[in-house]
Amino acid sequence: MYVSASQQVCNGVAESFKSFYKLNKLFLTGKLEDRPKPPKYRRTGLFTVSYPKRWLKNTNSKIRLPLGKQVKAWFGLSEFFVDMPSNLDWDSVKEVRILPRNGDFYIEFVYKIDFKENVLDKSKALGIDHGIDNWLTCVETIGNSFIVDGKHLKSLNQWYNKRVATLKKGQSKDYWTKLLSIITEKRNRQMRDAVNKAAKLVVNHCIDHAIGTIVFGWNPGHKNSSRMSRKNNQKPMR
Repeated sequence: MYVSASQQVCNGVAESFKSFYKLNKLFLTGKLEDRPKPPKYRRTGLFTVSYPKRWLKNTNSKIRLPLGKQVKAWFGLSEFFVDMPSNLDWDSVKEVRILPRNGDFYIEFVYKIDFKENVLDKSKALGIDHGIDNWLTCVETIGNSFIVDGKHLKSLNQWYNKRVATLKKGQSKDYWTKLLSIITEKRNRQMRDAVNKAAKLVVNHCIDHAIGTIVFGWNPGHKNSSRMSRKNNQKPMR
């Protein structure tokens, strides 16, 4: 692994331990119910690799990612290239990450954008109640309201859980196949896309109506010791 990528991995491990120590302190003082687990070595699988911009080179809309001397000695490969997204400016790029996920590799670009300053009134609030069929029920302090429907997402999640149960029937708990990876990745993409679009809808609504405060309903520990039937377990927990 290239030295800069190795350093970024070490930085990530250091951040994980910092987070663990903070959570453990909260647990010891009684402010956190469950004892946190310390980070462990990854014995199997792959890990995210990050390249700071200073080690990258952009040539003809192709970004060069170096692999280091050891990889070259082993495999005869010293670098590889990825396409520069046409909607990004190279000057704004800060970092490039390689994310392994469900048998595939994704390229993630970290870049800087200029934010527009919005004039918002913090005395105006939008209350949000999170559910399943009614995924987000939103009400303003002045009485206006709207609902983000969740029925389609629920049906996608139910299909995924039933399909996984069918494919793993009679197999061990750790049984996994390429097909399971494919349908899992598809389901995760659908969920991420839905969350991003819902968040954008809510934020744009607040900007358009100068709402400066969002109150999101939350129930800590709501999953603890939950008991669900097989049918109800096909639904995401609220």
